[in-house]
Amino acid sequence: MIVREAKLLKGTKEQYQALDNAIRAAQFIRNKAVRYWMDNKEVGKADLYKLCSYLASEFDFALKLNSAARQASAERAWAAISSFYKRCKKQEKKKGYPKFKKHCRSVEYKVSGWKLSDDCKIITFTDGFKIGSLSVFCNSSTREDLHRLKINRVRVVKKADGYHVQFCFDAERKEEGVYTGNVVGLDLGLKYFTKDQNNNAVIYPQFFRKSERRLKKAQKRLSKKFVKGKKPQSNNYHRARKKLALIHLKITRQRKDWAIKQARCVVHSNDVIVYEDLKIANMVKNHHLAKSISDASWYQFTQWLEYYGKIWDKAVVAVTPAYTSQDCSNCGHRFKKSLSNRTHSCSSCGIEICRDTNAAINILNKGMKILGVEWQNNSTQGHWESASKDGKHGEKTTNTIDGKPDIASGFL
Repeated sequence: MIVREAKLLKGTKEQYQALDNAIRAAQFIRNKAVRYWMDNKEVGKADLYKLCSYLASEFDFALKLNSAARQASAERAWAAISSFYKRCKKQEKKKGYPKFKKHCRSVEYKVSGWKLSDDCKIITFTDGFKIGSLSVFCNSSTREDLHRLKINRVRVVKKADGYHVQFCFDAERKEEGVYTGNVVGLDLGLKYFTKDQNNNAVIYPQFFRKSERRLKKAQKRLSKKFVKGKKPQSNNYHRARKKLALIHLKITRQRKDWAIKQARCVVHSNDVIVYEDLKIANMVKNHHLAKSISDASWYQFTQWLEYYGKIWDKAVVAVTPAYTSQDCSNCGHRFKKSLSNRTHSCSSCGIEICRDTNAAINILNKGMKILGVEWQNNSTQGHWESASKDGKHGEKTTNTIDGKPDIASGFL
């Protein structure tokens, strides 16, 4: 499935209010479905569909929402329930018990409840909320996909800068990759966003810290305009709230744009990418580093690495970060180092290199062992062995080199 986003423009105040009502109705049905599951035993997906019909007969605003949109809201509730069951079966610590949504910002339609014009520039919503027609503003590639691909679902999302529509296409994105025979091991960090085995470093721009002064100023103005129990939420309060939300939205988009460009560059230039699978949820418990770790957004970067690996049929491997900084990449000797010690000086073999470069070499060695390829002395010479595609000791392979002689020739 491919998802493209466009902005909804040229709408009246009444139309946007109708969109808000549709979003609230979808939130109501989703929360009712979760409550029905909590109160009754052995509730399945079909029972939640039946509940949608009952809610439509009981509440007028639920009846106004398109029947397919009601089912999509029930499916959201079932997705939370089924993921909870999966975590229980795996006996994970955090089960993720389904919760009620307080501030839902989207409503999803299936194949009905909306209609796109022939030129794909206007979308008309045909359910009981009488939203009417809105202009679809998007780039040329999205417009081309609207003309040639089948649309499975349409999702309306409310953001700080307005209302957006997301089109879910029934298609799989595949592109012809450029295979160079290069391999790279990436050590993720704070001083350097990434550092590879060749000592090439990338520095993160720190979008949040650069905008921290503006955020502080906007937050201070917002807090002065509302005091719970004493001062009500005025129009000035809501204007200040929207200004603060726009700053946060800009930071989010900057992070995403950075992650996409970096991941695309790395995957395009290399045939095998190995990175460390960090447990970020545990790392942010360190309150001295939590802000910097969250600002770096490692998880988003690794997700885009995996995405482009699938598109171009490149091998993207995640390995456990255990002992990658402590083990010597030259002789294998292990000794502990503090975070302040940025140089790897081995007492056994006498090698002295950057701590992050040493970790990147160890990460690359781990990944190449999973793929069954020997990597030595910064070269790609080796041979293919019978290695498991799923990896071992907790490592995972996003995409493996499978039946691609032109890729394999880069390593032989």
